[in-house]
Amino acid sequence: MKKRVTIHDIAKELNTTAATVSRALNNNPSIGMAMKKRVQEMAKKLNYRQDRIATSLRSGKTFVIGVIIPSAKISFFGSVVHGIESIARKSGYQILLFQTNEKYSNEKEGINTLLQSNVDAIIVSISKETTNYDHFLEVKEQGVPLILFDRTNDTLGFPSVVIDDFKGAYMATSHLIDQGYTNIAHICGQQHLKIFEDRLLGYKAALEDRGLIFKEENIVSGDVSIQSGEKAAEVLLNLAERPDAIFAAEDFMALGALQTLKKHKLHHPGHFGLVGFANESFGEYITPSLTTVNQRNIEMGEEAAKLFLSLPTKNLYNDQKPSKIILKPELIIRESSSSKLSK
Repeated sequence: MKKRVTIHDIAKELNTTAATVSRALNNNPSIGMAMKKRVQEMAKKLNYRQDRIATSLRSGKTFVIGVIIPSAKISFFGSVVHGIESIARKSGYQILLFQTNEKYSNEKEGINTLLQSNVDAIIVSISKETTNYDHFLEVKEQGVPLILFDRTNDTLGFPSVVIDDFKGAYMATSHLIDQGYTNIAHICGQQHLKIFEDRLLGYKAALEDRGLIFKEENIVSGDVSIQSGEKAAEVLLNLAERPDAIFAAEDFMALGALQTLKKHKLHHPGHFGLVGFANESFGEYITPSLTTVNQRNIEMGEEAAKLFLSLPTKNLYNDQKPSKIILKPELIIRESSSSKLSK
């Protein structure tokens, strides 16, 4: 049986101490880059595999970050996970991913599973079903760092990373107005989720600032799905005073709306304006290509991971206001919001 390579073997080859090797492998700032590189190269040469259990026992850490996302089908969340993982790996952490499929019960199960796994932190985006937050408060009671991203709740007192949803919606609606559309409808998301509440408020503010009348009948709810976007658009197109544009609070709902517009022969650029939100990967490839708001997905994940790494190790949940990083949205202009054709 082949003998397991240890840090003592690496230290012997490099004529240094096991303590130095250990600190180098764990990216300790007290070790210079040259030594870290020598240790890493020798570790690779000797086929060294770090004993994570032993490391955990010595440090009191598992070097694992739990990540909970609502759905792996939505590329936005995949991009955020990519950003989290890229920063976590550089600092010696691995991630343990759990998806809720937008179910409250699954979210509770995910939190319990990650706590039982003794992860060093949990980074989570709230499922659309969740209205009870006791499982998050349990994380706080156990003193485990929890960072919210995208879908957050400011009343819970957790650090968070978000896009400026109000501003993004304001930009999207203002763009449609600039393109000549005057009766703009909104397919909104669940209003108990702050991101969708802020997007509705941004839409309303843009109408008011530009002198357009807000119409309650122009608001139809969706649930972040293609099917709900189709149904919502059908309702809007059957109004007595039909809208000439739609701002959808999420790209999948915008895609559903586009299918309905195609059915009604309104999908040609300039005939009906359409803007989504999220910059999902399919947006630039559909016909017409979808104007949307870029949520800076990867950067959001990177910032969430950096936020965890910057948190204090003691008095984590004190009386101070938790950190909140707000990213600036970016409007991605494509064919679906082309200038309205004169009649």
